[in-house]
Amino acid sequence: MVCFCFLVDQRWKLTGTKPVAGTCSRCGGGASVGDMKTTTRFCYVPFYWKSWKAIICTFCGAILKSYR
Repeated sequence: MVCFCFLVDQRWKLTGTKPVAGTCSRCGGGASVGDMKTTTRFCYVPFYWKSWKAIICTFCGAILKSYR
C-alpha cells in the first residue's frame, strides 16, 4: 500500500482575484480574495474537484484565511 500514496496527488489553482482592504500578517504585503480550485488526481487523471475562496497575500502568496 505504500506505492498507492505516490499515485495520488492534490493540486490547487488560483482562478481569479479581487483586492481587499488589509495587509498580510507575515510580510506586510497587500491582500486579495481569490477563487481557488482544488483538484485531486489519481495517476494524473483528475477525479475530484472542489471550489472555494481564500484571502491570499499578493506579495508572498500565503493563504491567510480560507472559506470552504
